[in-house]
Amino acid sequence: MNHWDAIKADTHRQYGQFSWHNLVKGFIALRTFRPVVTLRLCQWLSASHGLVRLALPIGKLLHRMATHTAAIDLPWHTEIGSGLTLIHGWSLVITKGSRIGNNVTLFHGVTLGRRDRISRESERLTEYPVSEDEVWIGPHAIIVGGITIGRGSRIAGGAFVTDSIPPYSVVSGNPAVIVKSNCVPDVMNPAPV
Repeated sequence: MNHWDAIKADTHRQYGQFSWHNLVKGFIALRTFRPVVTLRLCQWLSASHGLVRLALPIGKLLHRMATHTAAIDLPWHTEIGSGLTLIHGWSLVITKGSRIGNNVTLFHGVTLGRRDRISRESERLTEYPVSEDEVWIGPHAIIVGGITIGRGSRIAGGAFVTDSIPPYSVVSGNPAVIVKSNCVPDVMNPAPV
């Protein structure tokens, strides 16, 4: 999916439909939507050629200001699918090596972080989490390491996840355990991707 389709999907998730009016209104009024827009802008500028690419430093500055005012850490080069929704946003931390699928919902205080460990051969291994499509991650959940959160899963608030989660699971606790299987994804205003 291209950058334009991604921002249309992000706007659809926020408002239930895409329109220029909704995109501009969200950018101006919603501190949690603005970083998503500036992230897409930076990714588009980075992929562009010629004179358009020269605007990337301005895009990075806008993204820095947008994430600062939203009190989140969301690097612009993070691989994020279409239809991202940030709820509340405060204290959200996404490590740049993390990957996020389509129609994912992230609440305040969520951490998608890297894990460093030493292998048996004494090598440093750096691992990043992957969140597949239609994942819902509740407030203050911490997800670290080279794990995969399966499609349609829900991570309860405050969960500490260090192991991969199968698709359509609900997990809770510290350490996180599966409390329900075959759950229905919780995606408000799913974007058609």
